[in-house]
Amino acid sequence: MLRNREIQYFLTALCAIALVMTFAAAFVSLAAALITAATAILLIFCFFWFTRWRYRELEKLSGYLRRISGGDYTLDVRDNREGELSILKNEIYKVTLKLSEQGSQLQRDKLRLTDAISDISHQLKTPLTSMMVMVDLLDDSGLPAEKRKEFTNNIRVQLERLDWLISSLLKLSKIDAGTARFKREPVKAETLVRKALESVLIPMDIKEQKLTVQGDPEAAFTGDLHWTAEALINILKNCVEHTPEGGTIAVTYGENALYTEIVVADSGTGIPKEDLPHIFKRFYRGKNASEGSIGIGLAMAHSIVTSQYGTIEVKSSPGQGTEFRIKFYKGIV
Repeated sequence: MLRNREIQYFLTALCAIALVMTFAAAFVSLAAALITAATAILLIFCFFWFTRWRYRELEKLSGYLRRISGGDYTLDVRDNREGELSILKNEIYKVTLKLSEQGSQLQRDKLRLTDAISDISHQLKTPLTSMMVMVDLLDDSGLPAEKRKEFTNNIRVQLERLDWLISSLLKLSKIDAGTARFKREPVKAETLVRKALESVLIPMDIKEQKLTVQGDPEAAFTGDLHWTAEALINILKNCVEHTPEGGTIAVTYGENALYTEIVVADSGTGIPKEDLPHIFKRFYRGKNASEGSIGIGLAMAHSIVTSQYGTIEVKSSPGQGTEFRIKFYKGIV
């Protein structure tokens, strides 16, 4: 403590003042000089004691901070008394809580990253293994032309699947990292639906599915046409995939004072009740998932919609079809 130059200067000033006042009091009387000297000594002692106490408190706080830096967030230094040290303790405690929460969040993010890498590795391994086997079979010079054509086509299908998977993962990573730039411009619901349907009309025609589209031509919302179309395409693909031949897919849209709503409903197999809470999770495959399903389309749709301050809900029962409701609110809620 005495190595502190500020305290050295302050004690020097106190001693100088005490000597000057004692000498001045001596001209009055010896008793006045003694009282002045005693008072000065007591004041200096009080200052020394109080400063020593503050140093001990600061030393405790320093030890507390060292333990925090070591990862111990369990200590509580809150102090309800008045004073600058109490304020400092409370502020340190607030920072400790924030650091604890950030540490927990980082740990959760690390676990999610580990799970995501594991899921991605699994998704990539399956088509890669399949292609390696077929490439080995293509090396056989005696392989019939029909089989060679079949294997070549299967490799092409697997490559298209890998291309879609990698593209989807890149889009999701952009959204997660906050680098995806969502435009905030007026989008007509009719234009959005027409753009999204372009990607599923051929698969619907192959399965002879019936399509109905109804809505208010003036319905609109503020968002990004390209990204929102990507979300709606994934929802439509899910409906086409789980609706049998000759089934029906209905798209309706409208607008009210609170939000613009787009509804996609199908007459498909439906989603089991136990799968409903998980269908927007990445790489989740429900009981009715098709063999080639990866479980990333609906997760992407959910991320795109919620990133634009919208909501997406699903209602379904086995054998009763599925209904997706997308809402874009007039204001952020």
